Amino acid sequence: MKLFYLLLFTFIIYSCEKPITFIPESQEPKLVVEGIIEGGEYPTVYLSRSLNFFSTITTEELTGSFVRNAEVTISDGSSTELLKEYQIRVSGDTILYYYSIDTTNGRIGMLGAYGSTYNLTVKTDGNEYTATTTIPFPLKTLDSLYYRYADITDDTTKVILYGSFNDPPGYGNYIRYFTNVNGGVYLPGLTSVFDDQVVDGTKYNIQIERGVDRNTEIDFENYSYFTRGDIISVKFCNIDKAVFDFWRTMEYSYSSIGNPFSSPTKVIGNVSNGALGYFGGYAVQYASIIIPE
Repeated sequence: MKLFYLLLFTFIIYSCEKPITFIPESQEPKLVVEGIIEGGEYPTVYLSRSLNFFSTITTEELTGSFVRNAEVTISDGSSTELLKEYQIRVSGDTILYYYSIDTTNGRIGMLGAYGSTYNLTVKTDGNEYTATTTIPFPLKTLDSLYYRYADITDDTTKVILYGSFNDPPGYGNYIRYFTNVNGGVYLPGLTSVFDDQVVDGTKYNIQIERGVDRNTEIDFENYSYFTRGDIISVKFCNIDKAVFDFWRTMEYSYSSIGNPFSSPTKVIGNVSNGALGYFGGYAVQYASIIIPE
């Protein structure tokens, strides 16, 4: 009798299954904006068109995704700059296009300033897109770096980096950080943005994980460590809430890809008219340390 009920239960379970045919829907390409303005630096704006999730990205398709001949302006409320299109050959036939200040004839254009608000306008294909950001004052500071040899791994060359930070009283101090090792490029941490909900108004020490290249496979067991002999530079940035929200949701979305138990996340950008991406201001500080062999 028990065998009968077991077979009946199995039959019911399998009879409830229904095959599902999934045909991904192709979306119309959207404008993707990555605009950055740092204190003391010229603005840089990258414009591209989104690609379908299941696209095979070739060199030609990547180069062709950049938006050319757009009208890009940036204003600080008192003056407005029309940005010029530039190009850089990064490797082989791969060309990167971006927009920045026209410095021909030795002209000094708009530089990012602490406490200033900037408005970005992009006009392309008959559409207009806008975004606003602020470069905060660098109120939250990275005061010093130090290290400890890792004792949680069998590899005696591993090093854990720490920073001493000072957070001013009052909520709303947001930061993003990057690390540079041995003169390489600055890479953001796997989780690169933080608020001050827990540490408001305090001096505190915390681990600084090594930045990661999200275009390569990440070793999640060892990615956060540095190595004896490394020369490390940390780029520590005060940002506004819009930049914090963009990278907070972007990084959560990245970390949850392929996880069937994660909740869907909408990446929160600050560009109007349905465009993807963000325009962000950064108040940058640098700190460096040499780890002995």
